[in-house]
Amino acid sequence: MELPRALRLAVDRLLERTPLAELQRASGLLSARYRAELRDGRLHLDGDLAVKAYLAARLPATYAAVRASFETVADGLPDFSPKSLLDIGAGPGTALWAAADCWRALDDAVLVEASAAVRSAGEALGGEMPTVSTRWLAGDATRGLPDLAPADLVTLCYVLDELDLAQRAALIERLWALTAGVLVIVEPGTPAGWQRILGARAQLIAAGAHLVAPCPHAAPCPLAPPDWCHFSRRVARSRLHRLAKGGDVPWEDEKYIFVAAARQALQPPQARVIAPPRGGKGMVTVKLCKADGSAAERRLSKRDGENFRVARRLDWGDPVQQDFAENG
Repeated sequence: MELPRALRLAVDRLLERTPLAELQRASGLLSARYRAELRDGRLHLDGDLAVKAYLAARLPATYAAVRASFETVADGLPDFSPKSLLDIGAGPGTALWAAADCWRALDDAVLVEASAAVRSAGEALGGEMPTVSTRWLAGDATRGLPDLAPADLVTLCYVLDELDLAQRAALIERLWALTAGVLVIVEPGTPAGWQRILGARAQLIAAGAHLVAPCPHAAPCPLAPPDWCHFSRRVARSRLHRLAKGGDVPWEDEKYIFVAAARQALQPPQARVIAPPRGGKGMVTVKLCKADGSAAERRLSKRDGENFRVARRLDWGDPVQQDFAENG
């Protein structure tokens, strides 16, 4: 997956006069804090250089995770066509770009972000998107948000790990109240990120939400540590992205986990692939989370006929309409 061309060019323009050595140092510090899930606001997106480091080192991967989450929502709700977006902890507008790319009907967005430096960068990048009317608001999810109107699509991406349990619950309650259509919450695809998503998932189910993705059921998650649910999306690196991160290969894999909840009821898939399928000579093994609330692996061979042919085409995260769990 790549950034939209307009976004990539706008990022390059914002970074073109930044000394590479400074960008590499700041990017290294930011990446280390992400790996440690140390996102307490300090040295995160405060200050011009930290924001530029985010644009160079983290924006492509974050965009890929959010865009992939939206793609899964769009597959599960093909008639959902949001016209309005509310994004909390918006960063430089990552979810806005992903939503506009996924749903072309989007024409209005409200983005709430605490950092003035990030809002400034987001406004500069958003100037390249004339089709969406965008309003930026100062607001901190940890200290209370401004008065807001409901939106068709509400998003909270890579924010929950900056909040304590009480703050998370209060924010999710408010965001669900502001959701006219679908609420999407995205977190890093780590065991800790999965636990945060499980908490949000349980709260939304208790509030009467209908799960869109990734779960094909509303039962307790069937996975137990050290296993955990997450997905991955391969991200193309631009030359500047590689230089900022000191990378040699032209891609990286971003692991993420999300939950999407809707106001309307829907027909979930019979299962979802929750690990990379494993192939062998005349065999394929698929790990599924199933609509009955269980998780299991199914090994298929050529003797399974059409099931085998379908299984060979499946990828990590795909919905499964045909139940391979039968006789497995």
